[in-house]
Amino acid sequence: MDDSMKVAVLYGIHDIRIEERPVPRPAPDEVLIRVSSVGTCGSDVHYYEHGRIGDFVVEQPLVLGHEPSGVVVDRGKDAHRHEIGARVALEPGVACSVCAECKAGRYNLCPRMRFFGTPPVDGAFCEYVVLREDFAHPIPDALSDDAGGLLEPLSVGVWASRKSRIAPGSRVLITGAGPIGLVATQTARAFGASEVVVTDVNPRRLRVAGELGATGTIDVSREGLDGFTPDVLLECSGVPGAAAQAIRSVGRAGRVVLIGMGGDEIPLPLAHVQNFEIEVTGTFRYANTWPTAIALAASGEVDLDRLVTHRFGLDEVERALTVASKDDSVIKAVVRA
Repeated sequence: MDDSMKVAVLYGIHDIRIEERPVPRPAPDEVLIRVSSVGTCGSDVHYYEHGRIGDFVVEQPLVLGHEPSGVVVDRGKDAHRHEIGARVALEPGVACSVCAECKAGRYNLCPRMRFFGTPPVDGAFCEYVVLREDFAHPIPDALSDDAGGLLEPLSVGVWASRKSRIAPGSRVLITGAGPIGLVATQTARAFGASEVVVTDVNPRRLRVAGELGATGTIDVSREGLDGFTPDVLLECSGVPGAAAQAIRSVGRAGRVVLIGMGGDEIPLPLAHVQNFEIEVTGTFRYANTWPTAIALAASGEVDLDRLVTHRFGLDEVERALTVASKDDSVIKAVVRA
């Protein structure tokens, strides 16, 4: 077992440094995991560019990264779920398990949640992490290390599909063909949607959406949403104007799930929402989604490897976080630890 490990640490805006730190030791109910692959997320980029997301502010050195897979290499004295050498996907938010939200099954809303890469909790852009054993999920050999990490964004898609009650025959509009929009496209089809229309302004991403199961795509820089009346809107763009326009297209008794993180407020077409009795809800991460996400990816119903367009080493975390601003072909960059 190594005594020290390499870590990519965010010290401030545009300031990531590669350091050596001691390898963490697992608590009695934890496992020590050698990190294999970590997906980069828009939230990681936001912390790098701005030093904060809403009320979460980087006030001390922080390790980013919350989409990891890895291999169990050690375990605490009370941890017995995983054998040494087991490949696992890491659910990066550990809840307290005793508060009212946790007991109601809504542990994603736990006020004491410790979530990787969210101040002040360090994430997985490093060689080793510890995690409570029940938040490490075994993955089959059919899944690559990269796909194991991307079960985290897939869980966002699973949670959104559950929240919106997508069922066989549903007609779904997805705004935004970024990584979340593309996993939402696949989960919507897997949940039985008969029509899934995806919008974006990037033709390359729209082509990928078509490859991954979208029945239609719309370049909203060239045309509007006329002619399609969805039962469900999964808003993944985070663009306030796009969200408001898309809500107006939703049919009677439809459901709107707001997923994308953009401005703090959006203009809500209230008359349409009221007159059509549209349900509007937000999502915050996910709860109890990993078994479903693993099954969808392992069965081939969801292709996570198709999302990976760029790979970097741990020494190149800064490049991984900035490549999308320089190359519009980027869908998902991953860091190989």
